[in-house]
Amino acid sequence: MKKQTMKQALLLSLAVATAISLAGCGKKETEISSPAKLGGDSTKAPVTSTAPSSAKKTVYPLKIKDATGKEFTFDKAPERIASVSPAETEALFALGLEPNIVGVSDFDDYPDAVKTKPKLGSITKPNQEALLAANAGVVFTGVSMKVDTVEKLRALNINLFKVEPKTLDDAMSNILTYGVITDHQEQAEKIVAKMKADRQKVVDAVKDVKQENKKKVYIEFSVGWTVGSGEFMDELIKLSGGVNVAGDKQGWYQISEEKVIQQNPDVILFAKGVVDDKTKKTLDEIIRGRSGWDAIDAVKNKQVVGLEQNMLSRPGPRLTDGLLEMAKGIYPELVK
Repeated sequence: MKKQTMKQALLLSLAVATAISLAGCGKKETEISSPAKLGGDSTKAPVTSTAPSSAKKTVYPLKIKDATGKEFTFDKAPERIASVSPAETEALFALGLEPNIVGVSDFDDYPDAVKTKPKLGSITKPNQEALLAANAGVVFTGVSMKVDTVEKLRALNINLFKVEPKTLDDAMSNILTYGVITDHQEQAEKIVAKMKADRQKVVDAVKDVKQENKKKVYIEFSVGWTVGSGEFMDELIKLSGGVNVAGDKQGWYQISEEKVIQQNPDVILFAKGVVDDKTKKTLDEIIRGRSGWDAIDAVKNKQVVGLEQNMLSRPGPRLTDGLLEMAKGIYPELVK
């Protein structure tokens, strides 16, 4: 894999967790459980709680499981928080937790305030010494970190909470979960309400597009890399009223140029800002310059559309901003 390909793949920060509101007063323990196994029915609430769902305050001690099935107990809202996943970092900042954040990954670049935070290294294998020095009560990590790396870091008494979203609902549930853990539930619910409104706007805009008239879409987020079924980016294409030409395979994968020509997409979406280290060409230039691709309808009809790469690839609070841009790129006449 090329260096640039690896870098872009690393930026796919992903998470399965839980949507819930907690309530109560006094010292009653609240227990939340979320499935360790991923890819379940995302329409079902992935958590259960003994607390009423209407209140906005977390009752501690709080018990909750992450995507690996590990159970965490929080005696109070963590005062020192770290993140080695850009999507999770964006969510924590959106919740208003900037004063509590004591470290982020080297790839974190949004919002601007993140640039002043101590850097903890890679999002796949962060700096152990830096993580230990951060002395965080909880460290959030996403899909890019393998479970064996998570376990090695946990063996050093680093409290890693791993998430792994496969759907937009998963991403929203994660934000609600962070709100529960940190006692910022009202902030989390506001973020998710906005995301749901964005999704509904797109769904309403394309609801009258008949199946036989849906546009075929190819998306390339890094040179030669696309997404198949079972991932949030594929879901965004479907929500936008498109048909993913790479959807016959699952997960993130390298696709052949010939297959894209055969599929003849109506629209090609790409991540803006991606530059191939070897040729120094942008992804846009590479796509338009490929042999035989000038015969693809999307290229012939000038339907090659760039999307902001971080909104496209990070399953955090800006994911539905990316959804709106994607839908406008596919159906500009319908999504305003």
